[in-house]
Amino acid sequence: MDIIKSIEHEQMKNKIPELKVGNTVKVHVRVKEGNRERIQIFEGIIIKVQGGGINKTFTVRRIASGVGVEKTFLVHSPAVEKVEVTRVGKARRAKLFYLRDRLGKSAKTKERVGAKIETNEIVVKEDLAAAEETAKAPEEAPAVETETPVVEETVDTVTEKPTTEVKE
Repeated sequence: MDIIKSIEHEQMKNKIPELKVGNTVKVHVRVKEGNRERIQIFEGIIIKVQGGGINKTFTVRRIASGVGVEKTFLVHSPAVEKVEVTRVGKARRAKLFYLRDRLGKSAKTKERVGAKIETNEIVVKEDLAAAEETAKAPEEAPAVETETPVVEETVDTVTEKPTTEVKE
């Protein structure tokens, strides 16, 4: 693995949430104010997901005080504490930019009927580590020898009876 990929691999989170366009999510973000740090929740609809790997981002849109606000978050950012899915939306497009022109109820996506809100998380780091191990040549495992007792039969010449001895 080259240097850049190894540095990116260290910065990536182990598990990331499954983000789909149209879902309503709560993003818990760490906000630093002076020497204090707190968590702020930004709730809105995911209007786009783009990129891959460490550069994967998602944009969340909400309407606050009659004004549309969009924030783009890095999935692997240490500032993003967690992402909760509150509503599963129905979307037939990859990017929902048409929601920018809408107001009120029409600025939301329809809820998928019967959808369960699941906190599916995608495991990122363990898959990469397993892929690297399979890419390497498998090492020869040392053969494990099982100890079997050695049995010797000797014939006594005086009595001519066979006797068995077990040597360990």
